[in-house]
Amino acid sequence: MEIRKIGIISKPGKPEALKLIKDLLPWFNDRGYEIVLEQQTAEEIGLEGVQRATLAKEVDVLVVLGGDGTMLSAARVVAPRNVPILGINLGGLGFITEVNVSEVYSALEKMLKGECSIEERMMLHSEVLRHGDRIAEHTILNDVVITKGALARIIDLETYIDHNYVTTYKADGLILSTPTGSTAYNLSAGGPILHPSLDCIIMTPICPHTLTNRPLVIPGESMVEVSLISESEDVFLTLDGQVGMSLRKGDIVQVKKSPHKTKLLVPCERDYYQILREKLSWGR
Repeated sequence: MEIRKIGIISKPGKPEALKLIKDLLPWFNDRGYEIVLEQQTAEEIGLEGVQRATLAKEVDVLVVLGGDGTMLSAARVVAPRNVPILGINLGGLGFITEVNVSEVYSALEKMLKGECSIEERMMLHSEVLRHGDRIAEHTILNDVVITKGALARIIDLETYIDHNYVTTYKADGLILSTPTGSTAYNLSAGGPILHPSLDCIIMTPICPHTLTNRPLVIPGESMVEVSLISESEDVFLTLDGQVGMSLRKGDIVQVKKSPHKTKLLVPCERDYYQILREKLSWGR
């Protein structure tokens, strides 16, 4: 992978990120690399930048400064362009942004020398159909969540896999997750942890009325269709916890594997199980 242009996206309003960017700009320039800043990031330090969609078309690699949320939003933009991402963790848990601040420069040196391996992560493609018309579509890295509002009654979600009827969940909602997203909302709702290299989809009901409705892991090539059949007007579709819309009775949410993948740059050998032990405080 030849690197000439490097894009940088940071979490908005994060002082640590802005300070790091100011240090990184001369560091990259001294080595002959052109830097393209995302517009909001650039404006916070008084420079000019470009929109995220444009950034994805211009750069060979993307450096993301922030937490997993910043990585998720960046991944949705650059995945269709096959742009690899190096995540620098300035947030909390950091399951996706694995490089710590103390490791920034050594990780960047390895990236520039082509010494980073590339880890591909499965993504999902979600569409919403209303009266047969597609009214929304998104590509996501973590999860697609259908959930009721805080004061709404339990909702009914008629669910099919590859056009085969599975069940009608009576629950607070349903999570459709990638293996990468298995350590996010899915984990909080009692779903299983899946190794991120796996090719499958997790279906986890949220507080199901029928206690035998347990999480289900299905092949990655499957297509899931979920139809809202209850009258509730307080139901929402949320994608990666960041993008959302209201659903109406009769709406169908289709979820399947995306043709795009998130490409994460891994600057060193790592043990996924060690990451789990550290992030989830196992054995303490």
